[in-house]
Amino acid sequence: MRTVLRWLLSLVVLAGAVTAQAGSAVADQDPARDGRDILQRLLAVKGVKLVEEKPYEGYRYFVLTYTQPVDHRHPGRGTFDQRFTVLHKDTSRPTVFHTSGYGVSTSPGRSEPTRIVDGNQISLEYRYFTPSRPEPADWSKLTIWQGASDQHRLFTALKPVYGKKWLATGGSKGGMTATYYERFYPRDMDAVVAYVAPNDVVDDEDSAYDRFLADVGTAECREALHAVQREALLRRGPLSERYAELAGRTGATFTTVGSLDKAFEAVVMDLAWGFWQYADEADCADVPEAGSATDAELFAYVDEVSGWSFYTDQGLAPYTPYYYQAGTQLGSPGIAQPHLADLSRYGYQAPREFVPRSIPMRFEKHAMRDVDTWVRHHARRMMFVYGENDPWSAEPFRLGAGARDSYVLTAPGANHGANVAGLVPEESARATARIQQWAGVAPAAVQSDPAAAAPLAAYDHTLDSLDERLLQKYRGGRL
Repeated sequence: MRTVLRWLLSLVVLAGAVTAQAGSAVADQDPARDGRDILQRLLAVKGVKLVEEKPYEGYRYFVLTYTQPVDHRHPGRGTFDQRFTVLHKDTSRPTVFHTSGYGVSTSPGRSEPTRIVDGNQISLEYRYFTPSRPEPADWSKLTIWQGASDQHRLFTALKPVYGKKWLATGGSKGGMTATYYERFYPRDMDAVVAYVAPNDVVDDEDSAYDRFLADVGTAECREALHAVQREALLRRGPLSERYAELAGRTGATFTTVGSLDKAFEAVVMDLAWGFWQYADEADCADVPEAGSATDAELFAYVDEVSGWSFYTDQGLAPYTPYYYQAGTQLGSPGIAQPHLADLSRYGYQAPREFVPRSIPMRFEKHAMRDVDTWVRHHARRMMFVYGENDPWSAEPFRLGAGARDSYVLTAPGANHGANVAGLVPEESARATARIQQWAGVAPAAVQSDPAAAAPLAAYDHTLDSLDERLLQKYRGGRL
């Protein structure tokens, strides 16, 4: 299940060289030597504007915008303001370039690599997620290359301020984003740590997801979830009435997906996937007994796992950029769910169903194959972390003979929140050591014994729940 790590010897051999390089390059970048504080230095970067500052003990935290071209190939054809945040520690520390692949949180938060290296963090909102969207929006410019070019341009602007080593990271679509950035601009980052990053190389071949869902967890838990889905579709009439009442109370509409009935079925069809994406095996005990559950109990459980609001117009609107990309480049799972075949009216609906028809879409089938081929043959200092029980991990990135100093790791029993801390202890320590090595901050004790590695910053519940908060924010649907 887990990749054998062949890094102990190389870590010791490389330690002296990397550490020797780490402290020498940018003494003149220290704010005290520059004579300006960090906010002044950031605002001196052309195109950067301050939205607000929210100080946090031990850091300074800024919400800012950066002027980006709508089209990096033709920068004179319009611009937009892209939101980003800075969690500033010290210019003498490494910097982690974080993205969720969606919107950006405007509350201070720290990704796992930022804590591991005790560094600064730049978090960038992905283009076309509100408010980082050109008006009017030319959706043809929402591509993985344009998104990677956003990161490249911001990195280039901020590198004179944060002159130490940089690592790219992100989870889920953010992990994909970090990988695409490395593919198109492999000289920018010193390393990449990508979490639970799906790799849907061939969009119309999704049997890996079917095999995963047929084997994940226990047979009893899978059967209980399937029974809830079947029962919900068997009770489509009374549960749809409850759905209509809920929509009426909240003002929800169904123009994009087409009807309440299509939205109803999409929510039910997502239930098993959503359970394994976000729950743990211990949560199997909370799955209701389908046959004896009341309508109210069944309706409430489906809402808890899948979210009745998600396929409404109001629920879909924030994620139009995601579904557009899923239907034009990223691909998306098309799971079979044979246990629902006799009850389903629409099947597992494609991304096109969740994007307004006024936005044209055409799938580019070579985009993911290009990235996959590049990772297999050219990955350098890349770490992919997956969760054993996460459906998105069914199609992971894999490394070929051309990859160097790169790893694919799986956290046992973990879901879509898998991280380095959740790996088996020895693997977790060595992964932590490697990340610190890449960032040029591995302590002497870690250089001699990678098993001694631990994050350099103490855990802070408020800061270090960033990835958990983002997962909860994007919970529901297929995100």
